[in-house]
Amino acid sequence: MDLEQILKYAPLLLEGLKVTIIISTAGILLSIVTGAVLVAMQRSGIRPLAVIVRIYTEIILGIPILVLLYVIYFVLPDIGLRLSELAAGLLTLTLYYSPYMAEIMRGAIDAIPSGQLEAARSVGMSRLQAARRITVPQALGLIIPPLTGISIGLVKDSAILSIISVHEFAFETKQVVARTYAPFEFWTFAAICYWTILFVWENGMRSLERRVTRYREAR
Repeated sequence: MDLEQILKYAPLLLEGLKVTIIISTAGILLSIVTGAVLVAMQRSGIRPLAVIVRIYTEIILGIPILVLLYVIYFVLPDIGLRLSELAAGLLTLTLYYSPYMAEIMRGAIDAIPSGQLEAARSVGMSRLQAARRITVPQALGLIIPPLTGISIGLVKDSAILSIISVHEFAFETKQVVARTYAPFEFWTFAAICYWTILFVWENGMRSLERRVTRYREAR
């Protein structure tokens, strides 16, 4: 492995890595927020909203993320909606992963025994108080493990944005390989960087899970 080559292009690669981290973080946050909105629509009691959520979920789950990216970036301009490469990539990640986030949240909420909420209401708690003191603390412990897996998938899928020339880590790596003809060095370096980021993320989420589930140990 030619370390001199890696050191020479390290600033460019790290700039791309920074873009990947920013896009991935924004994608995770936006998909969580959108997923929460989908859950709220589904549980609103308004049938048309629940139908819209179901149709949206079925469509997204049936489309490969690469096809969704092509639709957003290449097809939408034909109907007058043109997005920048970065916006198209971020929208793709958000739309694709929000149904998964919604299913995680819905499953966590459904796993909480309804009797606990009924007991909370019987002692005079409002819906907001019951959610803050009972639903959210328990749901967080159930959400974090699958959320970790889904978010790892999102980070890895951010590499496909290189196809539409988003200057993230995979794109910059591909550009450097084209200049240097050294695929072994740079793709190995890219793999190590991706693994390191996801290793840190996974262990950070496990630590967070332990903190929010301390009540189980106390019980």
